[in-house]
Amino acid sequence: MSSAHVPNARRASFAKRTLALALGVAMLAPSFYAQSAHAFDAAANTTGTTKVDESIRPFHVHVPQEQLDDLRRRIAETRWPDKEVVKDESQGVQLARVQALVKYWGTDYDWRKAEAQLNALPEFVTNIDGVDIQFIHVRSKNPHALPVILTHGWPGSTFEFIKTIGPLTDPVAYGGRAEDAFDVIIPSIPGYGFSGKPTELGWNPERTARAWDVLMKRLGYKHYVSQGGDHGSVISDALARQAPKGLLAIHLNMPATIPGNLVKGINAGDTAPAELKPDEKEAYQSLSTFFGRNAAYGAMMVTRPQTIGYSLSDSPSGLAAWMYEKFGQWSDSNGVPENVLSRDEMLNDITLYWLTNTGASSSRFYWENNNNNFSSVTQRTNEIKVPVAITVFPREIYKAPESWSKAAYPSLYYYHQVSKGGHFAAWEQPQLFAEELRAAFKSVR
Repeated sequence: MSSAHVPNARRASFAKRTLALALGVAMLAPSFYAQSAHAFDAAANTTGTTKVDESIRPFHVHVPQEQLDDLRRRIAETRWPDKEVVKDESQGVQLARVQALVKYWGTDYDWRKAEAQLNALPEFVTNIDGVDIQFIHVRSKNPHALPVILTHGWPGSTFEFIKTIGPLTDPVAYGGRAEDAFDVIIPSIPGYGFSGKPTELGWNPERTARAWDVLMKRLGYKHYVSQGGDHGSVISDALARQAPKGLLAIHLNMPATIPGNLVKGINAGDTAPAELKPDEKEAYQSLSTFFGRNAAYGAMMVTRPQTIGYSLSDSPSGLAAWMYEKFGQWSDSNGVPENVLSRDEMLNDITLYWLTNTGASSSRFYWENNNNNFSSVTQRTNEIKVPVAITVFPREIYKAPESWSKAAYPSLYYYHQVSKGGHFAAWEQPQLFAEELRAAFKSVR
């Protein structure tokens, strides 16, 4: 249910449960070029005298130098808070670690390399339902490749998936078989990256899912599969509930499997019921810890996205700390994200949020969703008839037990636990992620 339709009393009640929330932050806007591409133009629909532009235009990123200069100036003028008074991260990400990252950002980091990486890929933009959707579209050389739409979450972006493009589109070069090939489509969620920012209510997971189906059909695909983690899982769930013609299956790495009878106890921090199996107790405890101690970011974004947006739009160091904390907490890195992601990789993502000024607009997706993304009841997973595949990465926020997964998704046909990787599965382990997609979608080709 979109939070736009939640009564005030219910929203107030929800605010009191702020730690039981969904998962999922700039002064000048970057310049980019979106030009006509007649080879990809779709015929425009006509309703009366109104013509709907369905063209798909090439997209090119170039941030004016003055915006990069402004970023460095702001970094240099950071006013730092006092150091934490504990020796761990129980009060938040530690001052010295953020200072080290931000110092590198202000002196050695080069956004132009990130721009070149993006512009080396086939990027496009098209208007769907009144909002520009920017996306990467890489076709395999294999004419029988299976189209897959990959959806990021927060604090991620299309950068999460770039290292998976090679293994997915050219599997032979990465140890796979030619028949494992995919065409890869990587859109930015509205309000994220270079996609447009919605100016009206209603851009929730359901509406985004409908836009994804329009995008795939506009690209000429009659059949496709969907993959997602974080927001991408929620959007893929919504797409599967809608079951548009041509959607063959979905793959999730952050599924919604909590049984309805356990949600209240998890949110309250109650002890796990004695009858739970060991892997179920582990999942229960991980979720209880998450909602009890680590979900404050979500409480803020789902209830007051505009308020947090002021800080995320005005302070690059504040934005970096807000995102960097999650890179450490949610990756398979022993709390040190640099173990699995380079500083440049993390700063590419952080800088994208800064330059596009999407701190508030990205947070609004939480407000629109207003849901517990782990609950099988609130995600209505029992309504999904489309085939569902799940890969469990060990350092995800919780490891979805197979028993919960089977109960939550009646159409589950693939379930596999892997040995490494966390919440940012594609980013941390691109080869393993690609291998999982090959295995998961093999039977639906």
